[in-house]
Amino acid sequence: MCLLITLLAAVISTIVWYVNAPKRQLGLGTLSLMYWGAALMWTVDGFFRVAEGEPFLDLSVNDALLGLLIVICGLVAWLLILLYNDPKKVFKTFQFKN
Repeated sequence: MCLLITLLAAVISTIVWYVNAPKRQLGLGTLSLMYWGAALMWTVDGFFRVAEGEPFLDLSVNDALLGLLIVICGLVAWLLILLYNDPKKVFKTFQFKN
């Protein structure tokens, strides 16, 4: 289930990135690369599961929760990167006065 959830997140983030491609302000390419990397990781994990005699996909609730946790962690990491880069210079406009 982790693979399916991260693949869905990767496809959605890639489509949103492609639609907003001329702007390139929000770092959506970074978000989609994080999700594609996670999907690749779960694919390799699936191959090792098959090599050990287990099914390729684990459709349990725990695995689905793990997939959702990975998607949430990717969003949090992307948000932190976005806040650090401040593409619209929102934080730069605030001047702290002594």
